[in-house]
Amino acid sequence: MPAKQLQDTRNVNPDAAIFGAAKIVGIQMNLIQTLEAEEIARLNKTIPEFAPGDTVIVSVNVVEGTRKRVQAYEGVVIAKRNRGLNSGFTVRKISSGEGVERTFQTYSPLIASIEVKRRGDVRRAKLYYLRERSGKSARIKEKLPSRVNKAAATAA
Repeated sequence: MPAKQLQDTRNVNPDAAIFGAAKIVGIQMNLIQTLEAEEIARLNKTIPEFAPGDTVIVSVNVVEGTRKRVQAYEGVVIAKRNRGLNSGFTVRKISSGEGVERTFQTYSPLIASIEVKRRGDVRRAKLYYLRERSGKSARIKEKLPSRVNKAAATAA
């Protein structure tokens, strides 16, 4: 009898019967989102707000044999992927004249910290066009604080 009550309280998609089984709409997504939010809260990571175009320093935990050290990776964020617990971002830097890109998972235990060094002023969500550019054309203009923010900071 309790199964009957459970069936009545859920929102059943009538079109799903065409595909062989009735599917419950909304329940699964809410459960997944709730579990992901709990997991993110449990990880207790402080991740700063950053966007494509920003220059960041990502401190990565590197294990070499029995030694463990922290390696800093500094570059420009060229892409950001917001998917809850599966979020990630790609950082591009120039190392010895060669462009090097590395993709990080935002909530990875390998990331010790993320520090925003400089804000970039861009009008794109993905900066893949930087791959074809080199030298001065690959530079990103810095986003300076607005005059309103400066006035508020000096008044306080």
